[in-house]
Amino acid sequence: MPTLLIVHHTPSPHCQAMFEAVVSGATSPEIEGVQVERRAALSATAADVLAADAYLLGTPANLGYMAGALKHFFDQIYYPCLDETRGRSFGAFVHGGNDVTGAVRALDSITTGLGWRRAAETVRVTGEPGRADIEACWELGAVLAAGLTD
Repeated sequence: MPTLLIVHHTPSPHCQAMFEAVVSGATSPEIEGVQVERRAALSATAADVLAADAYLLGTPANLGYMAGALKHFFDQIYYPCLDETRGRSFGAFVHGGNDVTGAVRALDSITTGLGWRRAAETVRVTGEPGRADIEACWELGAVLAAGLTD
């Protein structure tokens, strides 16, 4: 059974709401035959990444960059997973108080280096997530999971 790995750092209520919407979309009853694994960024391992078929990443934008927890995740998995995970699909959601540009740029740079393929546009939210933002997160989860059923 294909596996979608959701790696997240969701310390705030806004990030948590986005994460919950992503999980809801990925685990929708309409999508069958996909295992969804969730790992906090500080506990996700290279073994988790190697065992998965696609990835969904979630982070706040802190001081113009992704959260240190997600950077730590990438530092731990980069070389062990570099050759083995090329071409795998990924998506991401990023929340910031007023700007997420630097965090998105960092994610793009690292995932390009890993050779991962973007399966959906990054969901970018500043301020309190509105209904459309939560729906976009749900769709992000659903798109990544459904992409594994093809």
